[in-house]
Amino acid sequence: MDKLVIVESPSKSKTIKQYLGNDYEVLSSKGHIRDLAISGTGGLGLDIENNFKPRYTVLDDKQKTIDALKKAADKASAVFLATDPDREGEAISWHLKEVLELESDKKPTHRVIFNEVTKDAVQQAFENPRDIDLHLVSSQETRRILDRIIGFKLSKLLQSKIKSKSAGRVQSAALKMIVDREREIEAFTPEEYWKITAHFNEFDAELSKIKKRKPSLKNEEEADKLLKSLQDVFKVQSVKDKERRRAPKAPFTTSSLQQEASTRLNMSGQRTMMTAQKLYEGIDLKSETVGLITYMRTDSTRLSDSFIKPAKSHIRKEYGEDYVGRYRKSQTKEGAQDAHEAIRPTDIRNHPKKVKPYLKDDEYRLYKMIYARALAALMRPAVLKNTTMILKNADAEFKAKAQEMLFEGYLKVYGPYQSIETSNLPEFKEGDTLNAKKVEKSQHFTSPPARFTEARLIKEMEEKGIGRPSTYSQTVSTLKKRRYVTTKEKKFTPTEQGRLTIEKLEQYFARIISVDYTAQMEDVLDDIANEDIDHLEIIADFYNRFIPLVEKANKEMEKAAPKLTGEKCPKCGRDMVYRTSRYGTFEACSGFPDCKYIKNDKKKEPNKTGLTCPKCKKGEIVEREAKRGRNKGKTFFACDNFPKCKNILRGKPTGDACKGCDDLMVELDDGSVVCNNKKCADE
Repeated sequence: MDKLVIVESPSKSKTIKQYLGNDYEVLSSKGHIRDLAISGTGGLGLDIENNFKPRYTVLDDKQKTIDALKKAADKASAVFLATDPDREGEAISWHLKEVLELESDKKPTHRVIFNEVTKDAVQQAFENPRDIDLHLVSSQETRRILDRIIGFKLSKLLQSKIKSKSAGRVQSAALKMIVDREREIEAFTPEEYWKITAHFNEFDAELSKIKKRKPSLKNEEEADKLLKSLQDVFKVQSVKDKERRRAPKAPFTTSSLQQEASTRLNMSGQRTMMTAQKLYEGIDLKSETVGLITYMRTDSTRLSDSFIKPAKSHIRKEYGEDYVGRYRKSQTKEGAQDAHEAIRPTDIRNHPKKVKPYLKDDEYRLYKMIYARALAALMRPAVLKNTTMILKNADAEFKAKAQEMLFEGYLKVYGPYQSIETSNLPEFKEGDTLNAKKVEKSQHFTSPPARFTEARLIKEMEEKGIGRPSTYSQTVSTLKKRRYVTTKEKKFTPTEQGRLTIEKLEQYFARIISVDYTAQMEDVLDDIANEDIDHLEIIADFYNRFIPLVEKANKEMEKAAPKLTGEKCPKCGRDMVYRTSRYGTFEACSGFPDCKYIKNDKKKEPNKTGLTCPKCKKGEIVEREAKRGRNKGKTFFACDNFPKCKNILRGKPTGDACKGCDDLMVELDDGSVVCNNKKCADE
């Protein structure tokens, strides 16, 4: 009989099948097959009276998958559980073993893990199988139960009191960070200060000291006084050169990949992870299907010897011995999960140019950056020469700086993603004198703290220990989906509903949604994964502390009254109010259910863009608002020559035309800019 291999993803099953041969049948569970039930006390899926034992139920859409796996397992001589090499993957393997009744004493059942989907890695994993790690399973089970308790209880409370859609252990802590930052910005009082700049023929110098102290020009009068004290001639007091080495950054972790992809490639965290998943699971190349990168959920910056040696040989061959660096051992931060390597290419021979014909645009751009980052980590630092010139004038000192590249080092490879500005100063020596073309003052104000971009929020979550690599992108996506935040110029601003949500949670659950508590819970989950800890005791302790808080909030939290529109109901004369549904905001009578009047929106004139429709060449692209269906209330862009032309854009037009075709460039919801023609964008 064939041996059965069960993986999570259908696309990965195809890749693995070709490495194992005809003696193996490879099938997919298509992710999780069961979850906590919604029965029992509070719909938590827990037997509260029986030491919080979880009750699991098969997911509605997975029964056919389970039946097929069961049938194959009954025929197989052995079963190999090859789900992803992390906490979630371990749990999926355990659920499969339980549901399929894979008792090891009746049928050999093995757990295999591999960090990369390549022939050598897969075959080696099957030569060294192990048992399911029950500590990891307990850790995942604890996380799921805690998230269920917090999510169910807080979400139900907020829905009934203030119409907020959801709350969660990680989600609410992240939202609190955004709200707290907005509060800092609102409380910020800008302070005025002035700069003095001297302009010379080939460079500028800025005031750096007054009487050997840092300048502090708080108003225009002080700036004018300083200007009047200056003489016509500036004297070179010193010229100093200093060599500085800039070391390469460590290879990508999940967090740093999402940050860099957001900053450099304009890709959202969710889009980045979906693309990385495809690169990991397998790409059809000319003669084989191969995973191009290692596992994309990792905290580690470690590289294996099997990669380092051929990568250094590649650097030596392509760039010369001078570019080969001394590999710095793992810079993985304390407390990180170091079970896997950093994200790197599985084979250095798969150069981005070589595999480009087989990749979609996002896949190519992301793979190219991963390839460059891993290679750069093994190269020598860049060497820069920093020149600082001090000019003296009366009691004032002015500073001019320049930076020259002496040796590119790792920037030979990673330069496109980490630009270094270079400049030169004319040759001067101490004692030289020169006249400025112009010396001018300029007014400035101190700036408030910057709002979070997606990249910065993920970095902050990582630094503070909120969530894990696999949760970052999903957390950000949820905040957007729940309309707790809006984005402008790629920066997050909390909505009114988002702020109200945090205000209520702070009032009754301050400790639960605090950054410190959320980080501590992550540490507890790690401890469960690494030690023999009674995880059900931890769950019981949390439940017994948390439920009284929920009960108190349920009694004391006031229901938020709907906002008045300022109009009266034409049917009964009571106030009209704003209400919300899954389709958006609408105006209705406050007397519901006695009066069920809903105001119909008057037809609005569409906003014109001035862009000619690329499809019919006659109409104009305009902004409209959806009146019905799931997208009711949302705006979209379409041709005004409807119904003759039914062209609808898939994003907001930027005003630019695609260089590859005649269509328009559009900005998608995640902030990325692509061609409206999906076929062109994919190519």
